[in-house]
Amino acid sequence: MEHKHTNRLIHETSPYLLQHAHNPVDWHPWGEEALSRAKKEDKPILLSIGYSSCHWCHVMEKESFENEAIAQLMNERFINIKVDREVRPDLDEIYMNAVQMITGSGGWPMTVFLTPDHVPFHAGTYFPPEDRMGMPGFPKVLITVSNYYHAHRGEVGNVEMQMKNALHQMVEILPSQETLDPKILLNAFDVIERQFDPGNGGFGKAPKFPNSMTLSFLLNHWKRTGEKEALRMVEVTLDKMANGGIYDHLGGGFHRYSVDERWLIPHFEKMLYDNGLLSRTYFEAYQATQKERYLRVGEEILQYVLREMKSPEGGFYSTQDADSEGEEGKFFVWTRDEIKERLGKEKGTPFCAYYGATPQGNFEGGANVLNIAAPLEKVSELYGIPVLELGKLLKDGREKLFAEREKRIKPGTDEKILTSWNGLMASGFVDGFKLTGKEEYLKGAEGAIHFILDGIVNQGNLMRVFNQGRWHVKGYSEDYAFFIQALIDLYEATFDVRYLKEANHLNERMIHQFWDDKNGGFFFTGTENESLIACSKSPYDNAVPSANSAALSNLIRLGYLTGNETLKKKAEQILQLFYNFLSEHPSGFAQMLSGFSFFLNPEEIGIIGPKEDRRTKSMHQAINLAYLPNKILNLKDPQEPSEGNWFPFLMEKGVPGVPTTFVCKGFTCLPPVKNEKELMKIIG
Repeated sequence: MEHKHTNRLIHETSPYLLQHAHNPVDWHPWGEEALSRAKKEDKPILLSIGYSSCHWCHVMEKESFENEAIAQLMNERFINIKVDREVRPDLDEIYMNAVQMITGSGGWPMTVFLTPDHVPFHAGTYFPPEDRMGMPGFPKVLITVSNYYHAHRGEVGNVEMQMKNALHQMVEILPSQETLDPKILLNAFDVIERQFDPGNGGFGKAPKFPNSMTLSFLLNHWKRTGEKEALRMVEVTLDKMANGGIYDHLGGGFHRYSVDERWLIPHFEKMLYDNGLLSRTYFEAYQATQKERYLRVGEEILQYVLREMKSPEGGFYSTQDADSEGEEGKFFVWTRDEIKERLGKEKGTPFCAYYGATPQGNFEGGANVLNIAAPLEKVSELYGIPVLELGKLLKDGREKLFAEREKRIKPGTDEKILTSWNGLMASGFVDGFKLTGKEEYLKGAEGAIHFILDGIVNQGNLMRVFNQGRWHVKGYSEDYAFFIQALIDLYEATFDVRYLKEANHLNERMIHQFWDDKNGGFFFTGTENESLIACSKSPYDNAVPSANSAALSNLIRLGYLTGNETLKKKAEQILQLFYNFLSEHPSGFAQMLSGFSFFLNPEEIGIIGPKEDRRTKSMHQAINLAYLPNKILNLKDPQEPSEGNWFPFLMEKGVPGVPTTFVCKGFTCLPPVKNEKELMKIIG
């Protein structure tokens, strides 16, 4: 296919950048060529940041970046740089902070105007092609900003200096001098409880995001305190989400968020990180309650990822788009007539009643987003169909509609593989394997892990992105933190010490590259990454946990498993550094609050016995099925050589005659147990 325009992005590998390679805009990737050109030509930089499955990014491209008149303005007045936020989260974080300071809010597409020294002086998100709904048209913005830059150099210089100072103040965090107090966990629960939506589950108003980290904290809080309301909040939220349109009832997996309070109408993109985090939360809920519906949803997430998001190399792709054939959600929605036509009127009518498909629809153009609109028993009574028979009817209907949906044109898939998100997803697969014993889940986790380990280059450092056959961009602290977490999870599931060795090695690399020796904590960028105008420690949990939150738990686990006390000390330093944030803004630090609970109440569990012995496996499985959020698990196989000073918890223990499990809760050791029934009494 011939294109009228081709710009520098044609040589990039990011699907998002390649989407813009034939715009008439003279786009540059972020790099020395563009930055030097801005200084040489004394032009401001127009920095546009987005990602491949972002619906409004597509809209702005179609309206403005494909418009030749607007492109001419951009090319004449600016050096235009396009960035994929998923590839360069360091740039995204810095300039998102700036957008929020300038406008009071943020989002994507992100549109930031920089001086040639890379400092923002004006910003926004989506701009329409002409004045609309109180928003200025993009051409007007371009002309105004360009004229201001050249005519008011003194004012631009003042803004530049103020913005530099503000960005540095935002990332300059000093350790708290207060004593770490467990009471902040109770205070955090009180704050989160006030934000809870009792009718619909979740937190706050529309739009609603899954917020899996907050749900995991609530489960942890319930386990620690016995607070029944914490568990109820989790169950209400997980049930409402799994019943809502945010969940794909035909193909499994969750969409990014709901545009309404009821989880009904989603923004249809599917993100790997959401599904990795949510699979873990549903599996945790199953461990806590033994309710099969949570296990089912978790498994359906894993099945979706294996089917749609697994690369031939073993890694997992990043996202599936919201749009297909230029329309948001077109792949996923159904009219009532379409359903009845494919299932027949007799079966289609109760199917539509159960899944909320009405003649007028709940989405655009009379289409329906499937959601569980009525209890099974109510539909059974209404149509005189026994519950078991109705369940089979619904299952058959889902399978037929899924097969029919597979014939449609699918949304695009962003096939880049990100180390950090693969770490989160691999941990979800490990959880699925531990609960079900299904080898396909273990293979899913190990496939991603080994693919990334094979890609480690440059003296053992992680890379961030694999796309078009090669690795790009040196890893950030979140890549290390999430990947190390997955390696430790794999060790606890398999007791293959190779995974623990690799986790320990990469943790040493992470400390060397990212640790702040002055104040503690991990910087987002390290010694191997590009130096930018600010260096953040990225403290808040956003769509994914902060690197420091994940690293906190890693340090605790590795500290106990390897006997390295300095790692536990670093965990304490992280808590001391962010203690004021935990106290004042707990809803933004749910993962770290769970880590604080872990720090206060570690539960060491060690098994001594041959790894392949049936009795050893039986106790291991009992541990896997229990909800033990603060456990550190290891195994000493008398038939294998010891690993130096590792596993100090088990070093002084003799070798009993039969496989035996030792448990210490809150620094108090319990009598050893020799079978799973005894074990369940003390951990159940």
